[in-house]
Amino acid sequence: QVQLVESGGGLVQAGASLRLSCAASGLTFSSYTMGWFRQAPGKEREFVAAIMWSDTTTRYRNSVKGRFTISRDNAKNTVYLQMNSLKPEDTAVYYCAADNWGTGSPREYEYDYWGQGTQVTVSS
Repeated sequence: QVQLVESGGGLVQAGASLRLSCAASGLTFSSYTMGWFRQAPGKEREFVAAIMWSDTTTRYRNSVKGRFTISRDNAKNTVYLQMNSLKPEDTAVYYCAADNWGTGSPREYEYDYWGQGTQVTVSS
């Protein structure tokens, strides 16, 4: 049984940092591209970042480039999202997702497994 469990969310002020973690189990982690998505209230879920299974190639949505960094530790079956210089518009539930042999796609339907999400709230 595959499980993705996110942690690290919280309430912070604008300009602060948070590091999200997603611990995976029940899958061969090193063969999965891992992605982070987010959903703000009243909005559709959107792609944030992805890191490839094959190497450490990464991909980001434009609005987080230079502020967010995705990384992975295959020994710990964990993917991270370091979020710096947070803005109120980053407020959302953040989800991690796994795509077997994935290409780092920003499309939700490409991903096979999803976590339950962790809330990030950034106050102004």
